[in-house]
Amino acid sequence: MSPAFGAMEVEHYSKGVLLEPFVHQVGGHSCVLRFNDKTICKPLIQREHQFYETLPTEMRKFTPQYEGVVSVSFEEDEDGNLCLIAYPLNGDHDNLESLDNSDCETKNKLLRWTNKKTVLLENEKVSKEWVRQHRKEEKMKSHKLEEEFDWLKKSEVMYYSAEKKGNVSSQIKHHNPWSMKCHQQQLQRMKENAKHRNQYKFILLENLTSRYEVPCVLDLKMGTRQHGDDASEEKKANQIRKCQQSTSAIIGVRVCGMQVYQTGTAQLMFMNKYHGRKLSVQGFKEALYQFFHNGKYLRRELFEPVIKKLTELKSVLEKQESYRFYSSSLLIIYDGKERQEVAVDSDPEDLEDLSEESSDESAGAYAYKPTASTVDVRMIDFAHTTCKYYGEDSVVHEGQDTGYVFGLQNLIDIIKEIRDESSE
Repeated sequence: MSPAFGAMEVEHYSKGVLLEPFVHQVGGHSCVLRFNDKTICKPLIQREHQFYETLPTEMRKFTPQYEGVVSVSFEEDEDGNLCLIAYPLNGDHDNLESLDNSDCETKNKLLRWTNKKTVLLENEKVSKEWVRQHRKEEKMKSHKLEEEFDWLKKSEVMYYSAEKKGNVSSQIKHHNPWSMKCHQQQLQRMKENAKHRNQYKFILLENLTSRYEVPCVLDLKMGTRQHGDDASEEKKANQIRKCQQSTSAIIGVRVCGMQVYQTGTAQLMFMNKYHGRKLSVQGFKEALYQFFHNGKYLRRELFEPVIKKLTELKSVLEKQESYRFYSSSLLIIYDGKERQEVAVDSDPEDLEDLSEESSDESAGAYAYKPTASTVDVRMIDFAHTTCKYYGEDSVVHEGQDTGYVFGLQNLIDIIKEIRDESSE
């Protein structure tokens, strides 16, 4: 990120940044929005905000970088189109100077997210007649879209065909069902509260998927307990039931969401939390196998980097006194678009025009060779995290979060099993 910004960039941000759905969200119920390519934002929850501001140094490499707080509001025009806009908090110029806003969309472009579909109005030059006609068409489609969202809730695992040529990542924008669902719900909540409130605080966090061309994302709900100390009896009972009926109670981890690009069939596979809750321990293992499989072969080169990072995280958490990460998730991310390197004895001119399709076995053993892949492992979602250092909590825990550590150890063991079985 840029260390400082000039007057133009500050003015650019002060006029407002249009927020878009974050297309790589695969789990959770809180809406995550794209601020720019390297930054996302989500509704500020005081406990989570406190966690990021008091985060132990040794845990920072395993969490998204915290980048501050913004004020988010929305406007609704006469045709019912909603536009979410982020502004700096009053007097928060320090926050402006630490953010790279070069790829933000300004308010002037008027990219408006309707409660049904996206409409692009370039600089208000689109005729009102066109807008009215479009809105009429949107209303006609509304019932169909509502039926589609009901179907999304019931469809726990989905496959979408993606074009082999072109930007696969951009195609995800039109397909990720969970991201769409969370975004629609957030807009609806804000619309319903419009009479009482139109200013919301959102926290800014590092976009962990920004360095990947086609992010493959696994969201795992960690720990044997999910309810916070402040949960109502009803909420507590509901969370206990979910744990008992899933792999959470048995191995301390369950699938909360998954997005995988399969090069073999050029398909995007999405798995949601409802399917994850139904998995047995064997089913959980099979889901992990599927996450590391690209449709052609198992991405074995990913195992060691993942195991190494999980083991390091486990060691860090074992030293954390009093922390409880109730209902938090763990993300594992890698690039579905494999980087290839040319063998040293290959003729560059002969290999110049080789496409991704030629990187399979027919391309020859010396044509292309997979390079070491970068894998990321991060903890997210700390709305129910507690620690004795917070002060105001009525319940104070001692020692490490044994439920979370238990889940990490089982996750490590299962990945090792997949690795060992695949090499036999």
